[in-house]
Amino acid sequence: MPIVVNLDVMMAKRKMSLNELSEKVDLTLSNLSILKTGKAKAIRFSTLEAICKALACQPGDLLEFVAEEAV
Repeated sequence: MPIVVNLDVMMAKRKMSLNELSEKVDLTLSNLSILKTGKAKAIRFSTLEAICKALACQPGDLLEFVAEEAV
């Protein structure tokens, strides 16, 4: 998928665990884990906003577009 989720990078920069982030954004560990591992197919703006507030970052810090190489 050309959209890469850098949640793990931002969590490491903020020294925040998945459990701590889960409590701050009121999401289950499993849903955050799906997002963190790049397995999520979509994200609500409200969820993105909550994560950005908790990590004091911008959406662009969490999501990155990486073009797939032409075959």
